[in-house]
Amino acid sequence: MSFTLPDLPYAHDALAALGMSKETLEYHHDIHHKAYVDNGNKLIAGTEWEGKSVEEIVKGTYQANAVAQNGIFNNASQHWNHTQFWEMMGPGEAGMPGELEKAITESFGSVDKFKEDFSAAGAGQFGSGWAWLVKDKDGSLKVTKTENGVNPLCFGQTALLGCDVWEHSYYIDFRNKRPAYLSNFLDKLVNWENVASRL
Repeated sequence: MSFTLPDLPYAHDALAALGMSKETLEYHHDIHHKAYVDNGNKLIAGTEWEGKSVEEIVKGTYQANAVAQNGIFNNASQHWNHTQFWEMMGPGEAGMPGELEKAITESFGSVDKFKEDFSAAGAGQFGSGWAWLVKDKDGSLKVTKTENGVNPLCFGQTALLGCDVWEHSYYIDFRNKRPAYLSNFLDKLVNWENVASRL
């Protein structure tokens, strides 16, 4: 099964007033994400991974003890990560559904504490990577961070929310202010209905 670049679920300028510019999405989706798709397709061609789902490839090529992951993993995981990322954001102003708010409050004490922990994870990720809200194998909710393209699939977790903290995700709009980008992401960009649907 070859990788395909998905269309954004909204127009390129739909998030501009909320802190993610049309220019950012043109670079991030149309160039960066497309590169993972194109490179991933080249790397899996003629291998045992050709014809497998993205999720199978991510789980099957992740090397837990590796200092650096292999090219197939990097491109497959970043394709998966970005596909989720676009869906986890939106231009709507819907609040957090009650079921999700209840689960977050039970796990973190309050929504504000969750946002604080999530922002700290993203800001504290050295170099490139992702901040995540995950549902762990035991059903509990946790905030995690991963380096480069590593994602919750690698650990048997369900990704509820992910934020890309690679510089290409925020440098056009926020320059080097990663904490401000994370705060804006949580307060203005997250599609909480999508997050709740992943519970």
